Amino acid sequence: MTDYSKLDAWVDAHFDEEVRFLQELVRVPTDTPPGNNAPHAERTAELLRAFGMQAEAHPVPEQEVRDYGLQSITNLIVRREYGPGRRVALNAHGDVVPPGEGWRHDPYGAQIEDGNLYGRAAAVSKSDFASFTFAVRALEAVAAPRHGAVELHFTYDEEFGGLLGPGWLLRQGLTKPDLLIAAGFSYAVVSAHNGCLQMEVTVHGEMAHAAVPETGVDALQGAVWILNALYAQNARYREVRSQVPGITHPYLNVGRIEGGTNTNVVPGKVSFKLDRRMIPEENAAEVEADIYRIIEDAAATFPGIRVEIKRLLLANAMRPLPGNKPLVDAIQRHGREIFGEDIPALGTPLYTDVRLYAEAGIPGVIYGAGPRTVLESHAKRNDERVALEDLRRATKVIARALADLLQPQ
Repeated sequence: MTDYSKLDAWVDAHFDEEVRFLQELVRVPTDTPPGNNAPHAERTAELLRAFGMQAEAHPVPEQEVRDYGLQSITNLIVRREYGPGRRVALNAHGDVVPPGEGWRHDPYGAQIEDGNLYGRAAAVSKSDFASFTFAVRALEAVAAPRHGAVELHFTYDEEFGGLLGPGWLLRQGLTKPDLLIAAGFSYAVVSAHNGCLQMEVTVHGEMAHAAVPETGVDALQGAVWILNALYAQNARYREVRSQVPGITHPYLNVGRIEGGTNTNVVPGKVSFKLDRRMIPEENAAEVEADIYRIIEDAAATFPGIRVEIKRLLLANAMRPLPGNKPLVDAIQRHGREIFGEDIPALGTPLYTDVRLYAEAGIPGVIYGAGPRTVLESHAKRNDERVALEDLRRATKVIARALADLLQPQ
């Protein structure tokens, strides 16, 4: 039987070291775009070597990365082999959106204030580079496992969809774990999540001088016409409800719009990018076809415009696989003991890399260091932070769960 108190004590004794490890990771920028992430992988591998952990470097071919719209990706796998039994993978991503404005703290300073560590990716998900690494170290130091194996997957393509992160590792046949735990938040174990369709719509009109607008076709007015049709559909999505706890309904967001040449010119071309979140019950192909229909029907009723529609991303929803029960059970049991409260199993409106493992038939859940909600962490906003006590407790939960999962079956 595992003495869980000894695992906890090891994490406590090495927690200052874990925090310093996380600080080093936060201090290497991984803004995506532009997506020059190989330097962070190199630094991570260097830090892991100091712990006696050898990281396999798997660079994605440069041309493939550049065709994808990024600059460099090197994914890492650390394999810890113990004996016959389950192979459990722990996946966290290092890429992150640029900091943006409004920060009170240096986004790459990894400053600690009032028990929080601040920085871009401090919560999502460099914190789980730390929690997963130190959970494995605690496991090996205390439990000396003799069954199964653990793999750390540190990847760099979550923000663009994961196809060159976990998706690339899986396609290359570099990994085939039995179970997966992916970076998440420490107050819930997530077994389902939304899907996401992202599209770029370009509306073509005809440029004209603003003094004689009737000689052109205003692409911006055409785009507004189409956007009104999309927003009307968005209001109807509220009537479609998911049966997965934690997930509400589908929704659509237009996050970027650009076009025109000057103030005194009728715009001849306008583009916008939309994000359509799909609940687990929806069929992705049907959703995409419906968005196409709405756009094309609206364009057909605005004289003179022409539209181009380009898919940017299609990320399927993650649905619970029956085999994830050992993961859910172990995390809930130890989470309840460490956090002193029930750990719910639910869905999240986010989409993640975990879907790629699920599509490969690998049961997985999302769990890691972080607060109760995305809003609380300030993920993708200014002053992103992780509470150090959450980091400590999540590390203990993962170490305990691994000790259970690696017992003889």
